[in-house]
Amino acid sequence: MSMEQPSHGFQVRFPAGMAPAACVDIGGTKVALTLADASGLRGKWSEPTAKVGPSDALAQQIIRMIEQACAQCGLAKEALGAVGVVSCGPFVMQGGLVELAAPNICGGLAGKARGLPNDWTTALLEAPLRQAFANVRVENDGVGALEAERRWGALQGLDHCAYVTWSTGIGVGVCVDGRALRGKNGNAGHWGHSFVSDNTDALCGCGSIGDVEALIAGNAIGRRFAGLGFGDAAQLFSAARQGRSDALEIVDGLCYVMGRLLFNLMTTLDVQRISMGGSVFWHQQDLLLPRLRAQIGDKLPAMTSGVDIVPAGLGESVGDYAALALVL
Repeated sequence: MSMEQPSHGFQVRFPAGMAPAACVDIGGTKVALTLADASGLRGKWSEPTAKVGPSDALAQQIIRMIEQACAQCGLAKEALGAVGVVSCGPFVMQGGLVELAAPNICGGLAGKARGLPNDWTTALLEAPLRQAFANVRVENDGVGALEAERRWGALQGLDHCAYVTWSTGIGVGVCVDGRALRGKNGNAGHWGHSFVSDNTDALCGCGSIGDVEALIAGNAIGRRFAGLGFGDAAQLFSAARQGRSDALEIVDGLCYVMGRLLFNLMTTLDVQRISMGGSVFWHQQDLLLPRLRAQIGDKLPAMTSGVDIVPAGLGESVGDYAALALVL
């Protein structure tokens, strides 16, 4: 086994003789790609997520990115042993193959009010990839990150655990009794679309009003609070760090909603630990983590006592390793 020692301090092992693999992470904001082989990760490429054109535009973007990355590394795409893809969901199955019905990608779900530049109700994904590559595995990004965190990160050795991403959207991967939960279409863990309140300024891309994602996701912050001077999450958190009371009040409100989600995970799944990642959480964890832990406090200690909320052990690289975990 070869070994890479990333900056987060956890050891990631790559099997000797491992065939090259493409690792793809699809988010509502960007598509990230790495290549991996026995020597470790080989480069990283990213582009804004394709949201215009025909409904296979995203799949064609991924195929092009993989081909270009292989060419830059002097690797024939036919030499790839596998392509692992983790993606925001939900998924729908057509002929046994995954299509995306992702609210932050498909504009046909909530309509023009959400401002997405397409009318897709689904985005083709697995079928075009299987036409281009011999071995493809697609999973929800929460499930992939959960597998990576259990293999290499902060959830190692745990049979009852969850991974939560707080990013452009809100995603969850859960493991109970040593088994990752997937559901009939691979959509288990969509706690981000659980209902919170009838809040008229919180329209989710799925068409619902007042679910967790609509209230606190990275792309919801600007939509909800631009009128208060916070056009995006960076502006809000910068003001909070400067001690502005209006910004801190909003941040506390965001943490209240995420805290309810984490409490619900603890009480419905009886987990041992929850690890968290995603761009919103990761870059503001010193501000957010104490507030999230305080939301749990001593509520229902029979279910919550000893359950810790921790940063993802794989850090900002969790998406890269999530896709890799699918194909090892």
